[in-house]
Amino acid sequence: MAKIRVRIQESASYRLDEIYRYTRDRWGEKQAEGYVAELFEAFEGIKSRATLSRPIPAEFGIEGYFFRYEKHYVYWRRLSNGDIGIVTILHERMHQIDRLRDELGL
Repeated sequence: MAKIRVRIQESASYRLDEIYRYTRDRWGEKQAEGYVAELFEAFEGIKSRATLSRPIPAEFGIEGYFFRYEKHYVYWRRLSNGDIGIVTILHERMHQIDRLRDELGL
C-alpha cells in the first residue's frame, strides 16, 4: 500500500513564502519559522484526521476541503493518486471565493 503524501501545490508554495516573509518582517525569524512549521504539522494532520476539515461550500463551485489555522484558511483536495494536495492558503481578510477561483485559474 502506497504511503499518502502531502503535496504543496504551486499557489500554496507561493503563499507559504509570503506568510513567512510577512511574519519574519513583523515578528522576527523565529516566529516565522515556528508558524510555517505549525502549518506543515497541520497539513500532515490531514492524513490522520487530526486536522479537522470541512468540505468547501458548494457556492465556491470547487471540490475540496478547508480548515482554519489561526488567521489563515488552508484549502486542499485529494489528488488522483490519493495524495493530499495543498491548493492554497488564504488570510482571513481575503475574499475567499474570488481568491480561490483566481488561484485555481477558474
